[in-house]
Amino acid sequence: MRTAVVTGGMSGLGAACVERLRADGLRVVTLDRADGADHLVDVADTEQVERAVAAVGPVDVLVNSAGIVGPNRPLWEVSDEEWRRTFEVNVEGTFHLCRAVVPGMVERGWGRIVNLASIAGKDGNPNLSAYSASKAAVIALTKALAKELATTGVIVNSVAPAVFETPMNADTAPEVLERLVSLIPMHRLGRPEELAALVSWLVSDECSFSSGAVYDISGGRATY
Repeated sequence: MRTAVVTGGMSGLGAACVERLRADGLRVVTLDRADGADHLVDVADTEQVERAVAAVGPVDVLVNSAGIVGPNRPLWEVSDEEWRRTFEVNVEGTFHLCRAVVPGMVERGWGRIVNLASIAGKDGNPNLSAYSASKAAVIALTKALAKELATTGVIVNSVAPAVFETPMNADTAPEVLERLVSLIPMHRLGRPEELAALVSWLVSDECSFSSGAVYDISGGRATY
């Protein structure tokens, strides 16, 4: 049985991925700051990540879903701390987990990594500059790492969702959420299980000739 680690696995898109991967027959371990997680971990903390990964044992699948929206205001009103924390979780967290699991995957000759980015990382959402920039960094990290691992049997891809029905977006200002939904041709929010179905394929043996890609799941918003 393959082992999957899902960060941010206690809510939203992460929880949907946990449910789907368990249904697929994987052993799934959750890393989260929320109660009930298999390992209470702040992904921005290198030592916490390394301890948790060591406790899990060999990791075959990694889904980096932990993330925060960060400040919701014009860039010039964003504080240093708000900007820094957004990158600590969204970018450094992804880096910490990838760095911790990749050597073992390479040694075993098989691995699947999916990093959750965002359409914001491609388009840039106004008043979400820190979030948009951090998700663009996740996309670039994914592309670089995929090239580094291209001949190892370890495949790395990213998923770029538009707005989904998640607790994280429940805190988004209504007018911001309304504007983002208006950009989606299907005129609705995405459902977490729809993204989880995509992740299910990306971490499977069937995904064998795609690495470094950005898979949009946006209700028709992104066509590039």
